[in-house]
Amino acid sequence: MANASEHIVKSYDEELKQLNALISRMGGLAETQFDGAVQAVLRRDAELAEQVRAGDAQIDALEHEIDALVVRLLALRQPMAVDLRYIVSALKIAADLERFGDHAKSVAKRAIAISQVPRIPAPGLDRMARMVQSMIKEVLDAYLENDTDKAIRIWRQDAEVDELYNSLFRELLTYMMEDPRNITGCTHLLFIAKNIERMGDHATNIAEIVHYQVKGTQLPDDRPRGDDPSFTVVDNDIPNNEDRTPLL
Repeated sequence: MANASEHIVKSYDEELKQLNALISRMGGLAETQFDGAVQAVLRRDAELAEQVRAGDAQIDALEHEIDALVVRLLALRQPMAVDLRYIVSALKIAADLERFGDHAKSVAKRAIAISQVPRIPAPGLDRMARMVQSMIKEVLDAYLENDTDKAIRIWRQDAEVDELYNSLFRELLTYMMEDPRNITGCTHLLFIAKNIERMGDHATNIAEIVHYQVKGTQLPDDRPRGDDPSFTVVDNDIPNNEDRTPLL
């Protein structure tokens, strides 16, 4: 017959599994939201964009659920060492995923505006979006598999995203200079691109958290980045009072 100690251990293990499942579910929703937002931009689909905006509430609700579970685990289980890193890492990852969802919502908002102006070719936007989509999928796999090698690969990809963003900025700037009628559409695309670039930042944040969770050490502060951009545009589309990094 199982004693009280065995029941406590089993209950604790189940709570840790529940935490892992919640992060996995939240990550899956963030991926779905991002894909929907990008498709809404590319297909000029305002209806799909509205669905993405409405879906952000599900991600927020999961973050609240994770927060509550983490508080319970910290208060009642008093975890130490690896378990403490695991639980605190889950809390931080949930915050990054919530931000990821906010950026997807912002992209969807801009997709509605894009659908009402003449189409502007921006193949660089699709390339950057596909790279960030791959990054978030891979980094969530790294989390579930405790794979630090995969996490480091994602961490290093941030520079590629920055380079794509800088290239896209120059491309859109050229369109605006060639024809002032392109300014409105190009401005929306720039805001969309900046949101996607910030999603890449959150993916690399998660990669850093995964490395700390598994190894107990931090990755270097000097994260690989692309060339510093030459122009600045005020970004009024960063959600939740996040640090106001210039568009360029």
